[in-house]
Amino acid sequence: MSLKKTIAEQLADATKARDAVRMDTLRMLRAAIKNREVELRAELEDGEILRVIGTQIKQRRESVRQYEDAGRGDLAAKEAEELTILMSFMPEQMSEEVVNRAVVAIIHELGAKDMKDMGRVMKAAMAKFAGSADGKMVNEIVKRELSE
Repeated sequence: MSLKKTIAEQLADATKARDAVRMDTLRMLRAAIKNREVELRAELEDGEILRVIGTQIKQRRESVRQYEDAGRGDLAAKEAEELTILMSFMPEQMSEEVVNRAVVAIIHELGAKDMKDMGRVMKAAMAKFAGSADGKMVNEIVKRELSE
């Protein structure tokens, strides 16, 4: 089943269950997907939908951090709950150790030597991981490996 249908079904279930936070989160996600479709003037495939979800996850993580810094635990908790809902649509996240091994392999494959090659390595790594690894973690590993 496509990711779009899964989201629609879960929204229907949340509506029936009167789960307000889940319902609101899924509605916002559907709106973000629709906005991206309008922007691209095409129906989104699952890979592109995962990128939209990834963007939403990144926004929620930032919101949680900002609310916690501002002492607004109530809003941070709501954003964290939304983050959990969004994460349920993502593929299982790769561990740092697995990502590190894959990045080293990509560096050797591309023949990257130093930080000048970071863009090429990041492009190849993010294409390979496609939603299954946090971009920030990948970036830190690439920097560390190219600095050595």
